[in-house]
This record gives sequence, C-alpha cells and structure tokens, in this order.
Amino acid sequence: MSFKELRREVFEANLELNRRGLVLYTFGNVSGIDRRRGVLAIKPSGVPYDDLHPRDLVLVDLENRVVEGKLKPSSDTKTHVVLYREMPSVGGVCHTHSTQATAWCQAARALPCYGTTHADYAHGEVPVTAVLTAAQVGRDYEEETGHQIMAVMGSRNPAETPMILVAGHAPFTWGKDAAQAVYHAAILEQLAEMATLTLAIRPEAAPLPSHILDKHYQRKHGKNAYYGQGPAH
Repeated sequence: MSFKELRREVFEANLELNRRGLVLYTFGNVSGIDRRRGVLAIKPSGVPYDDLHPRDLVLVDLENRVVEGKLKPSSDTKTHVVLYREMPSVGGVCHTHSTQATAWCQAARALPCYGTTHADYAHGEVPVTAVLTAAQVGRDYEEETGHQIMAVMGSRNPAETPMILVAGHAPFTWGKDAAQAVYHAAILEQLAEMATLTLAIRPEAAPLPSHILDKHYQRKHGKNAYYGQGPAH
C-alpha cells in the first residue's frame, strides 16, 4: 500500500465516523497502519471533518515521529501507537466521544453482555479501564491512556474484544483496518444505548448466560461459523 492509498483509506474512515453521527465538530479520530513500513496515518489535530482532505492526514511511525505531513497529528496519537505496538493483529484504531458509550465511560462501568446482539460482536462484556492516577497524567497522559487500556486487555484476544471503555474519558475501538475500527465504534454505540435502555426497563437485569453468549459469538466468528454466505460470496 502506498502512503497515498493509506491516507485515502483513513480519510474515508474518518468521514464515515462523521456520517454515522459518532463525532461532533472535531471530536474523535481514526488511524490506520501500514504494518510492513511501521507507519500509521491519523487525522490531524483539531481539523473539522468538513475541512478534512486526504493530504491532511499525518504519517507517524511507531516511535511517535512524524514521517510526513504539514499538520500536527491528533493529540491522541500516542494512545494509538501504544495499541498498535501491543496488538500486532490490529490494523486500524478509532476513538470517539459518542454519547452512549461515553456515558458508560464516565460512569466507569464495564458494559455487560445483556443479549445476543452484543454477543454477535464482542465475546463478553466490554471492559472498562481504571481512572488514570495523578502520577500517570503527570508522565504522559496520552501514552499512559494506551498503557491503561493494555493493562485491561491483558491476554484478551483483540478480535474477540474489539472495543474498550476508558474510564472518565471515552471509548476506543479497533479492527483489521480503519474501516472496521469505525464499524466497531458504531456497534459499540448501539450496544451501549441498548444496555442503558435495558437497565431503565429492568435495573436488576442479568447478563446473558454463557452458553447463549458463546453460541452466538461462535456461530458468527468461530472456526465452524455459519452466519452469512461464506467466502464465495
């Protein structure tokens, strides 16, 4: 993939974030990485989506050095870099302040799997990080946010848990590329809204039993998955 193609791919993903109503004004950002070169493209800091052009995307390496671009990269770039370093299977990262998911972040509460819609996209609850300490913020806020995310992810499979809630802040999602990272951001927003409504209707609602959770996740993502039309289609 050329840098021009990488910029175009990430540009389109950022526009999709805006089209889906997951960002307001300059909230949020999407990045995508060229693993062979170890270079990611990311939205520039503070540029409104209506003014964004592919050439504005900033190229950054995995040491947080700008490789190409005239604008400053997103202020969240260091968080993206940590996620790329620690999760080699990830090809795209998305960060939003979407209303429903961010509300769960502000409540510092993990998002339980209450039903099969959730189970189709995440194998279990969407975890939440701890709130950053004063010492962490004093070191490097954005980089420490990435480390806080990875502390929770631990040995979790990023494909099975493609989203996380950052306590007091907002969600991050990821995927095989920038487009899938945005897709997961849209899914997370829907899951958060449904969970909020579920608790409003029945505050004592219990998470989905594991045998149903496992069945729904595996039928779509397992080695014997049968959801959809298969690779020939």
